[in-house]
Amino acid sequence: MNGELSMAIEADFPMYVVADEESGDVLVAAEDVEGFFVDPEEETPEVVFLRAHEVNRGRRRAEDAVLRIVNCRREKIGEYFIGRVVLGDVGTESSDGKISSVPYRFFGNRCEYPEAAKIWRRWALDVAMEKGEWLQWPTSHHSAWLHVVQNAWFTSNHRAARYGVDDVAHLDGAQISTKSGFFCALGEAVNGPGGYFGSNLDALADCISSSFGEGPPVKIVWRNFRVSQESLDRTFMDSVMEVMREFHVDVTIC
Repeated sequence: MNGELSMAIEADFPMYVVADEESGDVLVAAEDVEGFFVDPEEETPEVVFLRAHEVNRGRRRAEDAVLRIVNCRREKIGEYFIGRVVLGDVGTESSDGKISSVPYRFFGNRCEYPEAAKIWRRWALDVAMEKGEWLQWPTSHHSAWLHVVQNAWFTSNHRAARYGVDDVAHLDGAQISTKSGFFCALGEAVNGPGGYFGSNLDALADCISSSFGEGPPVKIVWRNFRVSQESLDRTFMDSVMEVMREFHVDVTIC
C-alpha cells in the first residue's frame, strides 16, 4: 500500500462494536481489538477491546452477541456472530474519556484470518476502493482480502450475483498466483473494486447461475492464461473452466 493510505489506517474512530443480536444493545465500542483476528491455534479465552469509546458496565454478558465492523461514518460494513460473551475487569479511563482496555471472555467464533484486521481498517476509511488494490497487499494476505470482500458484500445486502453492467470481464493471469487471488480478481472484474463473485467453486456456480442482478457475464477474456496454469493447481483450473462451460460463459484465452 502507498504511504498515505498506510498512515490513514491509524484512524481513531470506534470501528469495533459488540452488540446483543436480539435487542441491539451495544456492549462495547472500541477503536481496536486483540485476540479476535487470530490463527485458531493461537486463540485465547479473552478478546480485549482497546481505546473503548463506550462500554455498557450494566450489561456484563450476552448469549447471542455480534461483532460489527463500522466505518468512519458509523455505517456497518461487516459482521461476525460470536455467541456468548462475558465482560471482564474494565481498564482505566484516560483524560480523553477513552477506556484503555475492555476484556471479554469469548465462548464462540473468532476470525481465522489474522491479516483481516488490517484489511478491515482500510475498508473502514472514507476512501474509494481502487482497481487492483488487493494486489498491493502481500500474496499471503489474499485469503484475508477475499474473506473481507465476502463478509462486506453480504453485510451490505448484496446477493451472490453480478451487479456490474459490463458484459465482458477481463482477467490477467500474470496477477493471479493463488486460488484466493483468482476469486479476488474475478470479483473485481465482474463487480468492480472490492466486488465479490464467489470464494470457491460452488460459490462461483451460485453467482453465475443467480437469477438476481444482471445475470452471468457474457464473456471472460483471460490474458496470460498459461501463467495461471503454472501458478495454480491444474485440477482447480480445469474445474473453473468446467463451471464456465456448464453455465455457457464464453472464456477467451490469450
